[in-house]
Amino acid sequence: MINDLLSKSKITISFEVFPPKKEEDFQSVFATLDSLAELKPDFMSCTYGAGGSKPKRTVEIASYIQNKLNIDTIAHMTCVGFKKEDLESNCELLKKEGISNVLALRGDRPQYMTDEQFNGREFFYATDMVKYLKENTSFQIAGACYPEKHYEADSFEIDLKHLKEKTDAGVSFLISQMFFSNEYFYRFVDKARDAGINVPVCAGIMPITSTKQIGTSVTLSGSSVPKELSDIIANHGDDPDDMRKAGIDYAIRQILDLKAHGVDGVHIYTMNRIKTMKELMGAIG
Repeated sequence: MINDLLSKSKITISFEVFPPKKEEDFQSVFATLDSLAELKPDFMSCTYGAGGSKPKRTVEIASYIQNKLNIDTIAHMTCVGFKKEDLESNCELLKKEGISNVLALRGDRPQYMTDEQFNGREFFYATDMVKYLKENTSFQIAGACYPEKHYEADSFEIDLKHLKEKTDAGVSFLISQMFFSNEYFYRFVDKARDAGINVPVCAGIMPITSTKQIGTSVTLSGSSVPKELSDIIANHGDDPDDMRKAGIDYAIRQILDLKAHGVDGVHIYTMNRIKTMKELMGAIG
């Protein structure tokens, strides 16, 4: 179980992967997983498609990681478009594949969802799904956290209050949204501990290798961009090779600093990029 790994003194290094958007690209993901497995992560997680559009693909990938590669896996599970029967069906699929860890997320609103559907959903927040999973399944449940606060939260303090409710409901460890300044993460962990949130917290890191990627990442995560990273983009953004090297170096320095501070774990958003991950893992040891 992943919680057992996180309870040891060793700092875990884990990866996030995702199902390809195009069906014709799906079979190629298994070769990618084989290559990532050679880097020996402690565990791997697999996302849903946008709005939870590919739950069966998530199960298929998670099963391959768990049963073929023998690496502990977490299947992401979003509730924004789910009714209880959908959730129960997805839980059965995971159970059949021997998957015992899930990351419970609200998820983003699907584009097809009307206001009526969105406002009438059965699970409004991830905490609602956590409670249901805790009462009706034996999954070990992970949750998401936001070092700078969720972009919809009115304040950092209110976001922390909701996070405490989520961990009290049954979340046994947390994976953070990506961030680009470690100081935000250290502050978050200190405040979380003060608030009575004592579960392990994995720091979410995404190597930024292009200017387009930083724009998309900030839009989706609400993370701020520190001056050092802004300077990298300004100085190298017009040269793809230089930008890639500088972005990987920035992520390496983030991870080495996190390890030096003794964090519980580092969760790397791989974007399914093998070359980038080989360079990064070779540098962090």
